[in-house]
Amino acid sequence: MKKHILLRGERGVGKSTLIRRLLEASDLQPGGFYTKMDKNPGELMHPIYIYPATLPEAARKRGEENLVGRCGEQGRFKEIFPHVFDTLGSAYLKDTAACRVIVMDELGFLESEAQAFRAAVLGVLDGEVPVLAAVKDRMDVPFLHQVCAHPRAEVVPIDTQNRDALFHRLLPIVKSWK
Repeated sequence: MKKHILLRGERGVGKSTLIRRLLEASDLQPGGFYTKMDKNPGELMHPIYIYPATLPEAARKRGEENLVGRCGEQGRFKEIFPHVFDTLGSAYLKDTAACRVIVMDELGFLESEAQAFRAAVLGVLDGEVPVLAAVKDRMDVPFLHQVCAHPRAEVVPIDTQNRDALFHRLLPIVKSWK
């Protein structure tokens, strides 16, 4: 039984970059989702969008339909849209029949009120398709604690000092998922 890899660390340490590097080097077809914050200089609020992992970055569109929240300075959220997680996020996790790995980039506290999405995440962790996930280092969030405590999860701490070594350590594992 394959273990899921959950990269847990602070914002900006390279969780998403490591996931991208591992997928590129292993040539696995991903399913699941990515979230991305658009930081625009001079703006007080930064929108955060969710996208299917199957969609190349260049093809990702931004709009109200995939907007999961808006973030202010110091990571304070002004608006959160749990219904987007419940609809799109859940759909991205269910549409994984042809994939060899499920990406969840990233899990945090925005989805705390999205019950259907949280259930879909836990369902994926119960499944057989391996998961490669970025998880915020916030164990004060009950949902994240539940995800990291999953019996099939291997929580891998990541920071700026170990991220390059983690690539070499995790690549053989990810390649074995073919």
